[in-house]
Amino acid sequence: MALHRSTGVPQSTLSRILSGKIVDPSDRHISRIAEYFHISTDRLRGRDDSHLLSPTEPEQLHPELHDICLWDDDTPVAEDEVCIAFLRQVELAAGTGRFSIEESERARLRFGKRSLRHNGVEFDQAKCVTVRGDSMLPVLRDGATVGVNAGKRTIEEVIDGDLYAINHNGQLRVKQLYRLAGGIRLRSFNRDEYPDEDYGYSELEDEQLVILGHVFWWGMYAR
Repeated sequence: MALHRSTGVPQSTLSRILSGKIVDPSDRHISRIAEYFHISTDRLRGRDDSHLLSPTEPEQLHPELHDICLWDDDTPVAEDEVCIAFLRQVELAAGTGRFSIEESERARLRFGKRSLRHNGVEFDQAKCVTVRGDSMLPVLRDGATVGVNAGKRTIEEVIDGDLYAINHNGQLRVKQLYRLAGGIRLRSFNRDEYPDEDYGYSELEDEQLVILGHVFWWGMYAR
């Protein structure tokens, strides 16, 4: 396995970390894995506030514990909040295997306006996407939610190594992107099972591959 060979972390240990059986991996192992993915150890552990801003609270240099505010669909939206719609993958016709990306009419997530401004996200350009599968382990589990800035959709705006939501021929995907000399690279965090995908500019139209936006936030339940 590439991750095992590059990090020196035993394969059995990697499997237990990726499967969640090891809840708090050692700093020694985490630092090697983080170096392999070119991210900080805090980001890998989910402690990096610059990437994991709370949807309802601004980034805090000295975070404190606060009471959780419960809300449902009937709770009025506060003046300092906005409701962000989810994008979803919809089958065009039963059994055809063809899909399109549409905005959900019901699923919403509330974000603080200050948090969006802090990340340079226009309110009407913010969308949410649900991550599916294990290709983005150990950073994003199946079912994780990411906030997407649809205002950053061009290849010229791509920041190498950052996460982006992608419409790939109707399939909703979340990947790291890298600009290449003649195209673009899609990369998964789980590179042992999901190798890099390189596409030339001429292939993007054939593949119907479109950048939906830059991921500015993510969150998920620990399980």
